[in-house]
Amino acid sequence: MPDENVQLKRTLGLSDLVVLAFSTMIGWGWVSLTGKWVYDGGWLGATFAFCAGVVLCIFVGLAYCELTAMFPYSGGELVFANKALGYHASYLTGWMITFAYVGVAAWEGPALATAIDYLVPIPRLGYLFTISGFPVYTSWLIIPFCTGLVLTLINVRGMILSARFQTVVTIVLALGGIFFLCIGCGLGHEMALENLSVSPLTNVKGFFAVVLAVPAMFVGFDVIPQVAEEMHVPRGKVSKAIIGAICLAAIWYIAMIISASLCAPRHVLGRDGLSVVNAINHAMGSDIPGRIIIVTAIMGILTSWNGFLIGATRVLYSMGCSGMLPSSFGKIHGKYRTPWISAMFVGGISMVTPLLGRNSLVYFVDASSFGTVIAYFLVALSFLV
Repeated sequence: MPDENVQLKRTLGLSDLVVLAFSTMIGWGWVSLTGKWVYDGGWLGATFAFCAGVVLCIFVGLAYCELTAMFPYSGGELVFANKALGYHASYLTGWMITFAYVGVAAWEGPALATAIDYLVPIPRLGYLFTISGFPVYTSWLIIPFCTGLVLTLINVRGMILSARFQTVVTIVLALGGIFFLCIGCGLGHEMALENLSVSPLTNVKGFFAVVLAVPAMFVGFDVIPQVAEEMHVPRGKVSKAIIGAICLAAIWYIAMIISASLCAPRHVLGRDGLSVVNAINHAMGSDIPGRIIIVTAIMGILTSWNGFLIGATRVLYSMGCSGMLPSSFGKIHGKYRTPWISAMFVGGISMVTPLLGRNSLVYFVDASSFGTVIAYFLVALSFLV
């Protein structure tokens, strides 16, 4: 485990922790999935589904609150499992949460390129190969590679720089969400009755389909335990950061559901593609508002990417300190006091995985979901022990 004589800088305040967790949870999914949630369960059913799902997530979050306050060291789940279940369980937990974080980080690069391609079509130049039916071009790889490089350098330079980046980008993300909510409330009231017609009572299957999607939307609050060694807040306030971030994310998703419902009828929301973009374009009769939403979504991609890079870096750092990985992963940069080798390793993975093509990266998302379930189970078991 990391040396309890803290080597990393304590730079993160309470607001930094809340912003980090909230912005990591809000990625790209709300832009593409919100319409499907309304289509399946109606806006009222989808809202109830998120309320039910967030209650379950809060129970998991409470376990994290207790354990983080007890063991405020980098590695989070890895440390919890080691203290309660022993080395082998800790080793498994470390790899599971690493798969979860790296899987999402690997997906963000192609998602970013897809979003930018919507705004400004990227020329298909320098054909390399085709994987899973997706042709990979050199021009399509430049954007995720450069972005991954910048985020990696930010994380090597220090947590305070990374936290400031996260805060600024989150502000832009929040402004975009407020813009979408205002458009829905101002223009689309007549759509609400149609989207209300599908409710938990009339479509139980659709309601539970939304419930099952909820936990995946809240993965990211668990980044807070990863940076516990870099917190500059009393242990007793950790719970405020974790539960506060979960509640803010719930408010965000419910606001987007209501906004989409007010902006467009079900047949528009159920259309393939970016449902939130389709909804706001329908309400405004123009594609310009949709482009604004895409810019907002890009901010969500960046915050999620940076958040999971932070989380994965701390897990690998902890594994390097505990002998589960080569000791180089546990090294701290002499000047910036960051686990720079771990940061470069995770950042490097996120920079090269777009070579596998957009369709192949679905496997990374599946690995992420599997790793999250296993890690959460082991954290709950550690808490009971």
